[in-house]
Amino acid sequence: MMIIMKSTATADEVQAVIARIESCGARAHPSRGEEVTVIGAVGDREHVARLGLEGAPGVEQVVPILKPYKLASSQNREPTIVDIDGRRIGAEHFSLIAGPCTVESRDQVLTTARAVRDAGASLFRGGAYKPRSSPYSFQGLGQEGLRLLAEAREETGLPIVTELMDARDLEAVVEVADVIQVGARNMQNYSLLAEIGRSGIPALVKRGLSSTLEELLMAAEYILKEGNPNVLLCERGIRTFETAYRFTLDLTAVPVLKELSHLPVIVDPSHAAGRRDLVTPLSLAAAAAGADGIIVEVHPAPEEAICDGPQALYADTFGEYVARVEQAAAVAGKVLSSAPA
Repeated sequence: MMIIMKSTATADEVQAVIARIESCGARAHPSRGEEVTVIGAVGDREHVARLGLEGAPGVEQVVPILKPYKLASSQNREPTIVDIDGRRIGAEHFSLIAGPCTVESRDQVLTTARAVRDAGASLFRGGAYKPRSSPYSFQGLGQEGLRLLAEAREETGLPIVTELMDARDLEAVVEVADVIQVGARNMQNYSLLAEIGRSGIPALVKRGLSSTLEELLMAAEYILKEGNPNVLLCERGIRTFETAYRFTLDLTAVPVLKELSHLPVIVDPSHAAGRRDLVTPLSLAAAAAGADGIIVEVHPAPEEAICDGPQALYADTFGEYVARVEQAAAVAGKVLSSAPA
């Protein structure tokens, strides 16, 4: 359930409610807004109900949460804004996450990082570990890839988004990543999600290839339950009967997720389309639909890319793409969040 505190509630009153929730074995998840603090109580419903928090000092209202995703639910919650080293994502803030699908070389990484930074990207993405359908395909540079991403962050100042596939690599990834990406194939790897939650590092969770929105929100719940409030949801295309393109980008998911959840929603047009010529129109549609950001693939020479070259945008024309997407985001009342002042 959700305990809504009065705007006049003191810090001691808030702490007293948290202590009572934890006294029955439940977990308290406080969310402190500018005017009101909301405390989520996750645990045995009957035990929490018997606490009699209605009428307790500082408590305005006690509201049961009917959705199975208690912490990801939008019920009585303002939209969450995730701050990544000064880049704000959510509410009126729009973020562009850009970079190569796979880290290939020092020159490729640094050239791309400089290009997307100069064009106005908010964060830099790059894969050191890559999930591939074939065990014989390039699996990423691993530790060397992480080292190159760290160098790119040092030179450009861009926060890093990179994928974690195995909990055994968590420590190494945490040293470099500002945002941990959970790939579509790991969306329901619940032990991995829990480890990411305990790490405290912001997470970008991609929707599974055949997953419902409720399943996506339940995946986010695993991270939130561990006390990590910084979760980004990502629509990256789902598998349907259509064969004219790789996946079907479900743009309806954007407004629906924003209705169901307070978490920011990111869209990945690159993996959905699988084709460079479709990336820009899908990006414009996603921005106009109210997405809080886009994660897009960029490469200095896509025709030479080790993987996913046909869907990568050219680094030297990325600035034109940014200008168009920024205009579309403005239609939805959002402003591009790039380097902090």
